Amino acid sequence: MAQTIKIGIIGSGNIAGAHLKAYRLMDDVEIVGVADIIPGKADEFIARHELEGVKAFDDHNKLLELELDGVSICTPNVSHHSISVDSLRAGKHVLVEKPMAVTMEQAIEMVQTSKQTDKMLSIAFQPRYDPNMQMIRDIVRSGQLGNVYYVQTGGGRRRGMPKGTFISKQLAGAGALADIGCYSLDMVLNALGYPKPLTVSAMTSNHFGTNPHYHPQASAFEVEDFGMAMIRFEGDLVVNFKIGWAMHMDTLGPTLFLGTDAGLKVTPSGNGAWDGGITSVSLFHDILGHNTESAFPVKQHQINIFYEKIRDFVTAIQEGRPAPIPGSEIIRNQAIIDGILRSSELKREVDIFIPEL
Repeated sequence: MAQTIKIGIIGSGNIAGAHLKAYRLMDDVEIVGVADIIPGKADEFIARHELEGVKAFDDHNKLLELELDGVSICTPNVSHHSISVDSLRAGKHVLVEKPMAVTMEQAIEMVQTSKQTDKMLSIAFQPRYDPNMQMIRDIVRSGQLGNVYYVQTGGGRRRGMPKGTFISKQLAGAGALADIGCYSLDMVLNALGYPKPLTVSAMTSNHFGTNPHYHPQASAFEVEDFGMAMIRFEGDLVVNFKIGWAMHMDTLGPTLFLGTDAGLKVTPSGNGAWDGGITSVSLFHDILGHNTESAFPVKQHQINIFYEKIRDFVTAIQEGRPAPIPGSEIIRNQAIIDGILRSSELKREVDIFIPEL
């Protein structure tokens, strides 16, 4: 029988409920405690979900004093860093919700602490568990495209701006970039083996969020609702990235990989292809001098990708494996978002520097 893994949940909002739902489907997981900085909120969460014998705390450090194997961090973005560091130093494995952090400096300390404590730091990017995302990764990594020199990616909602903590710069750090942009970047960068970013030239805006015609909390809207960037990587690769919570358009186009031997086109069925919502995947190549298009069958499935990311975290703890989606990799994703915000503010291209960790 598999080892029972003891888990604590930090934060008790909607995403914490999704983590709990996944954990409760596993016979080898015991939820031991829940913490939330708002007094009484953890107690309410425990009562609402009928969690017998689970302890409530309004200080995550008190939760970390319990005998735990790992924690799910489901708090506002601004606290991902400090709670992850505290949890790692307390000897717990960490699964932290996206985005990894708010600043590059925070992400660096998180990775350094994970290495120093020899505890897992995994970032909760569930789209990686979608079979179509895995198919795209496998196609790109197969070498069929040759040398990939240009990628177009991103996506956008015609209307889809959240409220509350998502629009507070103090709590979220960034808007659409941190919420869905990190997924879109991960889709292509994971397929490419996470190349090292060098520079970024970008712009961001919030024309919709700050307009009361489009958002009920316009006066409190402090983050970007749109962003775009040209990102240069090692190996003469350029990525054209764009993401939006709102726009006067139905789509920002397909994801494209241009290679020296072939090109790959991924057409989304919804807001963007990063979440597995795909209409078609096509390879453009030459056969005997003829321009040829080959279609890959899009996989229809009932896989719960959110559950799969939680399950993989638990199994990694049991088997002593490295983090399924390690912070040491996602720090490059964070560096790009950080660079986009800096470039937009300075209105010029900026360098991206990631220290050796």
